[in-house]
Amino acid sequence: MAVAVGEYEARMEQQSLQEEEGKIGSSMINTNQRLQNIFSVAIKLAYPHFENPPLAVTPSQHAKFGDYQCNSAMAMSQQLKAKGEKINPVEIAKQIINNIPKNDVIEKVEIAGPGFVNVHLNKEFISKLLTDLLVNGVRPPPVGPKKKVVVDFSSPNIAKEMHVGHLRSTIIGDSMCRLFEFVGYDVLRLNHVGDWGTQFGMLIAHLQDKFPDYLVVSPPIGDLQAFYKESKKRFDEEENFKKRAYECVVQLQSHNQEITKAWNLICDVSRKEFQKIYNCLDIKLIERGESYYQDMMVDVVKMFEEKGLVQLDEGRKIVFPPGCSLPLTIEKSDGGYTYDTSDLAALRQRIFGEKADMIIYVVDSGQSVHFQTFFAAAQMIGWYDPKKIRVEHTGFGVVLGEDKKKFKTRSGETVRLIDLLDEGLKRSMEKLLAKERDKVLTPDELKAAQEAVAYGCIKYADLSHNRTNDYIFSFDKMLDDRGNTAAYLLYAFTRIRSITRLANIDDATLRKAATETTILLSHEKEWKLGKCILRFPEIINKILDDLYLHTLCDYLFELATTFTEFYDNCYCVEKDRQTGEVVKVNMWRMLLCDATASVMAQSFAILGIKPVEKM
Repeated sequence: MAVAVGEYEARMEQQSLQEEEGKIGSSMINTNQRLQNIFSVAIKLAYPHFENPPLAVTPSQHAKFGDYQCNSAMAMSQQLKAKGEKINPVEIAKQIINNIPKNDVIEKVEIAGPGFVNVHLNKEFISKLLTDLLVNGVRPPPVGPKKKVVVDFSSPNIAKEMHVGHLRSTIIGDSMCRLFEFVGYDVLRLNHVGDWGTQFGMLIAHLQDKFPDYLVVSPPIGDLQAFYKESKKRFDEEENFKKRAYECVVQLQSHNQEITKAWNLICDVSRKEFQKIYNCLDIKLIERGESYYQDMMVDVVKMFEEKGLVQLDEGRKIVFPPGCSLPLTIEKSDGGYTYDTSDLAALRQRIFGEKADMIIYVVDSGQSVHFQTFFAAAQMIGWYDPKKIRVEHTGFGVVLGEDKKKFKTRSGETVRLIDLLDEGLKRSMEKLLAKERDKVLTPDELKAAQEAVAYGCIKYADLSHNRTNDYIFSFDKMLDDRGNTAAYLLYAFTRIRSITRLANIDDATLRKAATETTILLSHEKEWKLGKCILRFPEIINKILDDLYLHTLCDYLFELATTFTEFYDNCYCVEKDRQTGEVVKVNMWRMLLCDATASVMAQSFAILGIKPVEKM
């Protein structure tokens, strides 16, 4: 029976492969995925009795090994050996090759070494995909049904300034949202601000003393950070003030109108400061702070109690999720709630209220135990099945100074985010003036270039590192226009865009050429660039799977350097050496330039970086 099932599956896959042939739809084809489908059929036809055979198809590291490699034969040989069947991997590779179904992707295959199958792609297939990209634009790969995604990111605390620690969550979270939006998901970008808790009692009490007419005249709180420090000092030193602060908290929780107005005033001052940063970095967010979930917490505690999952510990109500070393405190001994309660209430609302298919928390790795614990509690009570709803903490490391210690000012203070962005603008302008760009750009173009470089470099420096690692913040490195930096990539992009401009080719001519010109890939550098451009859908699928955005940065840098190799070896425009006049335009190469720029532009859009036409 197993043989029949294997063969039946292979025939069905073969049929769907044939239906895919030559089909250009609303998505970009992921070549690696197409090859995996082909080899999946071949393996099942060659070894129908083999259950869940290993499928490994990867891009080749060297051109001499073809374009892709299928490395399944060795793994299959090992698994068969464990079952007492000895088959040489080369023999397995031969059987796989003999069963490769007819397709338009593969030009030829060959066996190398201990059983690698080297795959050479069909140039006509690649040329058609490039034409499709030029005619229909850069589109996402097929990703299945539309999903509802909630991304919880940035999340600063009200009455405290955003500092460098908020930078990573804001940048990484925004880029993830842009990726999900690009593939057509319905994305809810949530800012889970810290807008509730005992600290608001002392802030409100201090507001009442300092601005007694706050109900009729909006209080001119210029420096909320200083205001917070003043109230904290009084809270620590004045017993009467401390008592009043606690009373204010109780009144806030019972929705006293005057106290709620004071709370709103304090939140508004913070919001305006946060918005300045979000405007600079082009971040869109919907604020839903801890206060949003206050009324839902009673139900959360009740649910855990009804299921018999609550234990009492010196008056506290605690929950021990399975496999976790620490419990959650869902109610304090004084009847108050905790972060554990509000995080559970938020997760429940996102599962049942938003009906999310994916819930992503972009919070530093230091919180990983907390996330594991309350995710386990939500599964224990039956709120979600991880096989059906993807709930994930995408943690990240800390930002370090050049001394490799936590990034601080010279006086040891945490670096304010607004100061960091201003410094970026200053350094960026210095760099542009040193290159005398002010002599060739208009004032508006210079300002656009300054902002593109400053904010682009700060974002890229963060996103180009594996997010789980700490990274060293260095303006000198990030503004360097050599190596894997936004400065280098932005310059490369403007240079590619200028090639058509200098050849006097307008957009309409390019669009027309895209439909009429066959893209030749006879030069090795054309071939290398063409394949590199078309790896974009593969990269997108990979990041959707693991949420590591540095993969896109690595790809973007590889694309830019591959383009440079192509441009140095292949004339796009041929000019008269005496007069400098354009003698000949190699249009298929101009189209390769255009395809490169289009993929770079879409990659920048996902990373939240704004390229400029002139730099």
